[in-house]
Amino acid sequence: MSPAARFLLFQLMIIAPFLAGIAFRKRISSARDLTRRLIRLNLVLIEPCIAIWSIWGLDLRRDMAVLPVSGLLLAVTGLVLGRMVLAALPLQGRSKASFLISSSIANHGFTMGTFLCFFFLGEEGLGLSFLFVSYFLIYVFTVIFPYARSVSSPLEDRPGIRAYVLDIQNMPLLAVAIALVLHVFRVPRPGVSFPIDPLMMISIAVYYFSLGMSFTPSRVFSFLRENAALSFIKFLAVPAITVGVLAMVTLDPKVEAVIIIQSFMPAAIYSVIASVLFDLDESLASNLFVINTLFFLLFVLPLLFVFKGPILGI
Repeated sequence: MSPAARFLLFQLMIIAPFLAGIAFRKRISSARDLTRRLIRLNLVLIEPCIAIWSIWGLDLRRDMAVLPVSGLLLAVTGLVLGRMVLAALPLQGRSKASFLISSSIANHGFTMGTFLCFFFLGEEGLGLSFLFVSYFLIYVFTVIFPYARSVSSPLEDRPGIRAYVLDIQNMPLLAVAIALVLHVFRVPRPGVSFPIDPLMMISIAVYYFSLGMSFTPSRVFSFLRENAALSFIKFLAVPAITVGVLAMVTLDPKVEAVIIIQSFMPAAIYSVIASVLFDLDESLASNLFVINTLFFLLFVLPLLFVFKGPILGI
């Protein structure tokens, strides 16, 4: 399957499950419990397989370390900016946590950032982008999920480090560690056909169905101020800081272009997942994700196409 056909199929696997989730939301009495079970099923069975296989097959070089480091810095920059704008937003407690998570993590994966890197930069850009997003699972499972848990649980009920490490929801992080160990010991990946595409499509479908179950269409215009603040962070502040920093360093042009493209990405589905799993404000999180993504597709992406020369140097 060609990359373009795969992308179109992946988009279908986003739109159809999302609409199905909205349709089934009112017909299922325990929609919240079902959403949590589906997400946990994904985290325990599907994502670990994808993580081990994809990372195991990478050709890692030391000079590429700047890519995952850049991904991590973009996430931290969004988090800091989110914390700064909270003073102007009427958010408290769990709603505040959901906004901070949304401001930090972005859609750097295949359904958005990675595909655009392929579209603009070809196969080399695709490979570089996969290295860029390798920070993501580690950051989500060691920073975002523990933070979400700390907000949703009373201090006396919070698990210790041992309980966190052994938490079954952290299986993707364990998978990353296993894949890196295989690299360290130079264990060759078997030359067998692995259903990476079907697994990714199933994983995406599960997440977006869960998003549809959490999304409240009647409240689509209920968070205008929050959406405006998040759009400022994602599409103006983070890209401007990124371009400013890159102007002071010397990197391979394609590596630099990957970082710039990824700096424009909207909020990530994991912001909704974290809010669902840890009982934060899932209505706010899902609204921010949907509106932020639509704003990117309708306004930001066309500008990237028009000004790709001066912005990306290509």
